[in-house]
Amino acid sequence: MLVSGSPKGWRSRRQWAQPRAGGQPTIVALRVILLLALLLGITANETKAQRRPPDFLFRPPPVTLTLRGGVALANASSDLFEFTTEELTLRRRDFSGPTLELDVGIRVHPRADLVLGIGHSGAKPHSEFRHWVDQDDLPIEQTTRFQRVPLTASVRTYLTPRGRQVGSLAWIPNRWAPYIGVGGGALWYRFHQEGDFVDFQTLEIFPTTLTSSGWTYTLHGFAGTEIRLGPTSALTVETMYRKASARPSPDFQGFDPIDLSGFNTSLGIQFRFR
Repeated sequence: MLVSGSPKGWRSRRQWAQPRAGGQPTIVALRVILLLALLLGITANETKAQRRPPDFLFRPPPVTLTLRGGVALANASSDLFEFTTEELTLRRRDFSGPTLELDVGIRVHPRADLVLGIGHSGAKPHSEFRHWVDQDDLPIEQTTRFQRVPLTASVRTYLTPRGRQVGSLAWIPNRWAPYIGVGGGALWYRFHQEGDFVDFQTLEIFPTTLTSSGWTYTLHGFAGTEIRLGPTSALTVETMYRKASARPSPDFQGFDPIDLSGFNTSLGIQFRFR
């Protein structure tokens, strides 16, 4: 039965060779040692400089790989979310969560890339009924999991040149490269609730699992910028708005299409392949 209640370092050491016992060091020997040390230092610096990658590429990178992480802000505006936040101790922002995305960019124009991407965002909030407790005044608890996995293709257009050609053998990336883009694709989602629930007709508490999942289409637009870290890498900052919805599965029959839209804000690292 239910009763109504209020819810409630290491540092490197170099040891120089010591003269043999009985030997007498001379000024000439000391000068030779100092000269050798100077030559070794110059050689080491030259070797280090040779190993340092050049500050340019021989051509614009044909392919880029970007790994981004950030926050996926869920709109959560359909009636299923509204019902859930009214009955359970959840807020719309509880369905927002971390996101991880991987993009492959293929250069198709000096200022445009074809971008193929995959991502995952999810939230797993715990809750209890707002207005009901069980007969021992204990909370009626459940867990909700909300996941989105987009598979997309986009066109990314740069607002300024990404770099400049110097002669015929060198291409130097610019420090900043702002861009915008649009795209679309398929999105898999899952809205899953597990725990104890209330039958509002009989006022009984029963354990159950409720799931709605499947594929739907999605459209998105985005804007961001690339900040050069080196000739083959860059820092990326990006904001995207994704639009999607899906008809709920039979476990949530009677509800309107589930709102899967929302903003993504992310920070990433881009690798440019020569």
